[in-house]
Amino acid sequence: MNDDIPLARRDEIARRLADGRPVVAATLAVEFNVSEDAIRRDLRALAAEGRCRRVYGGALPITPASAPMASRIDVARERKSALARAAVSLVRQGELLFLDSGSSNLALVDVLPDDFELTVATNSIDIAAAVLRRPDLQLIMMGGSVDHAVGGSVDATAVQSVEQLNIDRCFLGSCAISPKGGISAFGLADATFKRAVLASSAHSVVLALTDKFDARAPHRVATIKSIDCAIVEHDLPRAEFAALSKAGTSVLKAEPPASL
Repeated sequence: MNDDIPLARRDEIARRLADGRPVVAATLAVEFNVSEDAIRRDLRALAAEGRCRRVYGGALPITPASAPMASRIDVARERKSALARAAVSLVRQGELLFLDSGSSNLALVDVLPDDFELTVATNSIDIAAAVLRRPDLQLIMMGGSVDHAVGGSVDATAVQSVEQLNIDRCFLGSCAISPKGGISAFGLADATFKRAVLASSAHSVVLALTDKFDARAPHRVATIKSIDCAIVEHDLPRAEFAALSKAGTSVLKAEPPASL
């Protein structure tokens, strides 16, 4: 078996990923007659170049939804702010909120009421930093090893921490959302952590940009009916809106972004 790493093989794998096709290491190893270790080296190199996202057993193509948290913060800021303004109407006085790591949830920090005596728990480095800049908000930070792509902690330590909380309302991050497939995540650890957040929460909310309905992620977190409310953009197609409602959740449509 030839374990060399010819550029032609790596380029072919990169081409498939660029076409939006996930790849499986074991399948590629058979196709190219090399070991799985050789394929994993290819995938590590491509991931280091930002051309794929490594997952157990293979890799996924990079999409706007699967890009690392740090690179998503400045994308579609006005649209995320519109979602946040709609979502904040659900917040009640004195609640313990959980803001799951995600750039849409980060937008919530700026619009939370300053006279509600709120406590914000989060696993996100960026969200925690934003909360710290608001002295009217109390902060609980989930510990553990930080996942670079997620932008926060999703390991066993973080799961154990969140299981000790009685969360009034969680704002759950989503890598992909659909009426049939529910809420999904790209990483297994991230999906496991989100399930723990959901189990510890009395109420659950998901903020979903319209492009999340076109995304696909391998790890299901929850069915749509498990989520109390989905906040969607003003331009979500009517059929998608109706399908979400029919799937068993309350759907709240945000106003158009201020820039429109």
